[in-house]
Amino acid sequence: MPALAYLHLLSDFVPKTHLYKRSFCRKNHSDFTAVRSRMSFSSNSYPVNSNCSLSFLAPLEAILFDIDGTLCDSDPLHYDAFCEMLQEIGFNGGVPITEEFFIKNISGKNNEDLARLLLPDWDFQKAMKFMDDKEAMFRRLASEGLKPVNGLNKMLKWIEVRGLKRAAVTNAPRPNAELLISMLGLADFFKMLVIGWECDRLKPFPDPYLKGLQALRVSPKHTFVFEDSVSGIKAGVAAGMPVVGVALRNPEKLLVEAGAAFVIKDFDDPKLWTALEELENKTEVTTGTT
Repeated sequence: MPALAYLHLLSDFVPKTHLYKRSFCRKNHSDFTAVRSRMSFSSNSYPVNSNCSLSFLAPLEAILFDIDGTLCDSDPLHYDAFCEMLQEIGFNGGVPITEEFFIKNISGKNNEDLARLLLPDWDFQKAMKFMDDKEAMFRRLASEGLKPVNGLNKMLKWIEVRGLKRAAVTNAPRPNAELLISMLGLADFFKMLVIGWECDRLKPFPDPYLKGLQALRVSPKHTFVFEDSVSGIKAGVAAGMPVVGVALRNPEKLLVEAGAAFVIKDFDDPKLWTALEELENKTEVTTGTT
């Protein structure tokens, strides 16, 4: 089945008008900065779970982090790489994919599933080679400049001061994950890096997060997760932990529906710090009565 024809099967995920809506796609590497400034890529505003409590985790032992879209704003880089490479092979008749299409059908999914979804008429090995080339392009773009999510340094300092255990848990290929962590200056911060591809199953299955819990020797009853994608949230919840959704790019409504305990805009969000203060107060009370 040709890839163009296969797009009709995606109609349940994204309206045809979104597929053909004009989209900004990088024409060459020198245009990248200008393109990013034009991209809307903003999260939709939806009411979210008002019960922003983590106090039931007291005493807190650890926090697990996704990487892409959680520690850093990398989705525009992934979008740009997909946009250019899919356009080059004539996907969607050569019309660039839109941001809506990327969010609904690509963001947060693993490369094997994307190879089958986007290139169903290709030999699987050839399709995976395309995905590997896309990851190489992403790394080139990421090396040109990568910014942490707002408030990340404040969050990391809070963790370090309290001596909490931490791990990064991702579906990204190891070269991507190691590059991003290195560029963010977090190589020494994370004591453990869990790669989904090195587990029996990737997110949305719980295996990567279960491996992280086991490696840190912590209980899911005293650990929570930061995640930005639907698949990641489902994985964290399935591993028995509350997940704080980071709605940097993906719509808040989708994150709540996936099971997020509550959703924050970034690590500066007052909801997060209110929840952490409540958790700390509960910990002091618990410690004082034991």
